[in-house]
Amino acid sequence: MRDDKRIRRKVRRSYIVSTVSIALVLFLLGSVGYMLTAAFSTAHTLRNSVTLSAELESGLTPEQRSAIEGEITSLEGVTGVEFAAKEDKIEDEEFRRMFASEIESILAENPLRDSYEVHIGALDSEATEAMADRLATIEGVVYVAYPASTIERLHSTINKIIIGLIAFGGGLLLISLILLNNTIRLAIFSRRYLINTLKLVGATKGYIMRPFLATAAKQGLWAGLAASAMFGAALVGLSGAMPEIVSASEIVKVAITVGAMLVGGLLISLLFTAFAVNKFVNMKSNKIYLY
Repeated sequence: MRDDKRIRRKVRRSYIVSTVSIALVLFLLGSVGYMLTAAFSTAHTLRNSVTLSAELESGLTPEQRSAIEGEITSLEGVTGVEFAAKEDKIEDEEFRRMFASEIESILAENPLRDSYEVHIGALDSEATEAMADRLATIEGVVYVAYPASTIERLHSTINKIIIGLIAFGGGLLLISLILLNNTIRLAIFSRRYLINTLKLVGATKGYIMRPFLATAAKQGLWAGLAASAMFGAALVGLSGAMPEIVSASEIVKVAITVGAMLVGGLLISLLFTAFAVNKFVNMKSNKIYLY
């Protein structure tokens, strides 16, 4: 009787340990996945934030400006065009702050030009330069300005960050799966004698595996729920410092992450349990006692 209680306590303890381990790994993977998604979203926003300024000739009529705007809009890669009048530019606070005195006391007239601020998509440095050259060929455009060195550094930095995050996430996933596999195998290991006894009395593989898989499904769901609860608590705790992580635009990402934790916990627990039980079912009885 004492031995039976001791074995049950040992099995229960291994079940709890493996469930907690799965929950912690799911929480870690879900958090890293959420951060990766946020990083990719930020990188996409930065790539699409490049703006080229196409300065126009003086004295253009509204019809001529409209024709230039239509030609710019038709170019592939252009995501938006905004007209910037020279009167608005000279009244800009940042521009006027560069002068110690009033501009009007230095210059007789407004030296700036009307321009179109051209927003382009996620283009690399060469494509951005080609876009600037294409804009410069449009009749009525006298000069195209854009921060070439900044764009080049931006694309280079974003590519390095993305590669680093993918490598980190992939390595973490691999290490986590190996640790989970070993944890679940150890939990099944404590019940190897029961598996062998069932096999000796003629139980089929399906009959032996069925209760283990049912337990694994419950274990995976509990681990997924626990990981989701920890993830939600972490988001609530961070919402004060970073309210944008719980904004309406992020709710979908949060829901996807929680769903991935639940499904991931279920699949991981079922697959690794099936592999571990199958190994002991196929193992010869004399080897189980030597394992």
